[in-house]
Amino acid sequence: MEPATGAESHVLPAPVQFQTKAGGASALGGVSDRPKTRNSAAMPLYEHVFIARQDLAQAQVDALAEAATSIIETAGGKVVKTETWGLRSLAYRIAKNRKGHYVMLDFEAPAPAVAELERQTQINEDVIRYMTVRVDAHEQGPSAMMRRGERERERGDRGDRGDRGDRGDRGGRDRDRGDRAPRPDFADA
Repeated sequence: MEPATGAESHVLPAPVQFQTKAGGASALGGVSDRPKTRNSAAMPLYEHVFIARQDLAQAQVDALAEAATSIIETAGGKVVKTETWGLRSLAYRIAKNRKGHYVMLDFEAPAPAVAELERQTQINEDVIRYMTVRVDAHEQGPSAMMRRGERERERGDRGDRGDRGDRGDRGGRDRDRGDRAPRPDFADA
């Protein structure tokens, strides 16, 4: 017998092949967290939110949203919903802006379309922040931000307190203080 060379002594075992079920679950457990209702040929769903500079007019913000929509549709995607949340205060200053115009797009598109959208958004000087998130399903109806705005409009100027009417004797400082003892004079001490 001849001594084994390095190539012969380090033979790797053959890779283990697992059978897969629909949705990518392995045959060993059959458990998957992926939704089973979606067609595998359907495009992934995304939410894209961007914040535009505070000094832009609403028409310019709408033009930015239209530009994002055209990027998605050119790359083979489809915009399902566009929401303009309006001019809102930022939590902290970003590039000398204390406020920003918020816009959200719900869309379905292939990955290259998302990459192109983010590339174009990053180049645009009018956009100060953006975020694209892949979601399992789009929210039906208005988003939480739009529902919040509707609630604030319903409450009006007084918030949710309603009209309290006359407040009675809860007036100014000239009211009678009751049977209290006079304050001690601290100047003598």
